Amino acid sequence: MIRIRSLLLAFVLSSSIFSSAQADIQIPQIGTAGASALSIEKELQFGAAYMRIIRAGSRMTNDPVLSEYVDELGHKLVANAEQVRTPFTFFMVTNDEINAAAFLGGHVMIHTGLFLNASNESELASVLAHEIAHVTQRHIARSIENQAANQNLTIAGMVGALLLGLANPAAGIAVFQSTVAANMQNSINYTRSNEFEADRIGIRTLANAGYDPTGMSDFFGKLADKYRFASKPPQMLVTHPLPDTRVAEARARANQMGQKYVPPSLNYQFAKSRIIVRHGTMDAKASLSHFERALERKEFVLKDAALYGKALALFANERYSEAKTIISDLDSRHPNNLFLLDTLSDIDLSTDNTSQAIKRLERANKRFPLNQVVVLNLAVAYQSAKQYEQAESLLVEFLHEHPDNVLAWSQRRTIEQRLGKTAQSHVSRAEYLALHSDYQRAIDELYSAFSRSESTLERARIEARIEQFKLAEQKLQEF
Repeated sequence: MIRIRSLLLAFVLSSSIFSSAQADIQIPQIGTAGASALSIEKELQFGAAYMRIIRAGSRMTNDPVLSEYVDELGHKLVANAEQVRTPFTFFMVTNDEINAAAFLGGHVMIHTGLFLNASNESELASVLAHEIAHVTQRHIARSIENQAANQNLTIAGMVGALLLGLANPAAGIAVFQSTVAANMQNSINYTRSNEFEADRIGIRTLANAGYDPTGMSDFFGKLADKYRFASKPPQMLVTHPLPDTRVAEARARANQMGQKYVPPSLNYQFAKSRIIVRHGTMDAKASLSHFERALERKEFVLKDAALYGKALALFANERYSEAKTIISDLDSRHPNNLFLLDTLSDIDLSTDNTSQAIKRLERANKRFPLNQVVVLNLAVAYQSAKQYEQAESLLVEFLHEHPDNVLAWSQRRTIEQRLGKTAQSHVSRAEYLALHSDYQRAIDELYSAFSRSESTLERARIEARIEQFKLAEQKLQEF
């Protein structure tokens, strides 16, 4: 963390990043007031740095099943959004507070607490649609430009302060107090018109993607009522205030579109149950009691989702046979569901049924090639069966397509150690560290790999990667 904080401090203090001419990028005029200060190219650079810092300093929910779910949901919305100019990345942070936030370059963070307070997928999707609109309308770039001018800061200094605050709020406050940005808070300050515009465009995206447009007004209204007199509202209401006029306008706009019946989403309810058991505040016994009580009292949206939650809780209590009975029954009624496939794999590997897990996952790998849930589970199963070559081959192929997957790099390193591939294991460790902005340690790992490599070609590749990491660290410090 000392290393990360020093890099982040460089963000705040540097003023040189925008001394060179900006790239000439042609974009539509609507919603692009910040283009003169932040080009799309610079947004992507800042966004990439943001993701590496977030990995290093926050409680990212590295759960492949949940990651797959939010990625699919988010990109379904993006496919129906307007003026999309950047790729989008959706990721989750383990935090019970209700919040979601967008940053430069199309990066959207979702707190697990958002799932626990949204009643259905349309409500959750409405929050994501709102954040997507902040990105597509470049509200973030415009806000940063305006705040930098008001506070007499460079754009780089403003972005650096925001990165630090978003990645580590406590540290962020300290930096703000030591600069002229002391009154900026740990957030991007959207204007009232930004919020209304994000609502208006977000509702349209929501409806175009097939969700109930009233999901936004329902969720906003519920939050406004719940926290109307709260002395400490959730962060989402601090950064996205909900005056009555905003809630009323969202409701009126949704009513114009007409309410749409959307059947309850099984995967959304599965995700909610998974968060309660594996990423919530309850221990194993409490989560089991929670779902047993819900099933007994019929307090659920979908019974199968409550059963899934109970099975996860039984697994957490090491009652594997009971858990498998429930999951197997659910799997027979919902075949090829990744939530169920993942849990079946967990149970099989915990009960020494490795060969059964491998057969099931190999079939799934043919159906869902290079899917992170399947690949990561299958790599673990191969490793459990001491089939290290198969595991390595699988991960090499997967990482070629998904080089930012930290779990895959961690698994690959472990497998290479088992295979006695010491040099390559150092390389894999270096890639993992670089994804967390820890470039100096990553470079040290590459030097270790270089000294242990006997291949001239491999040494050349390692040398090239060292130079790439040095340049990446230099750019991060220049920010």
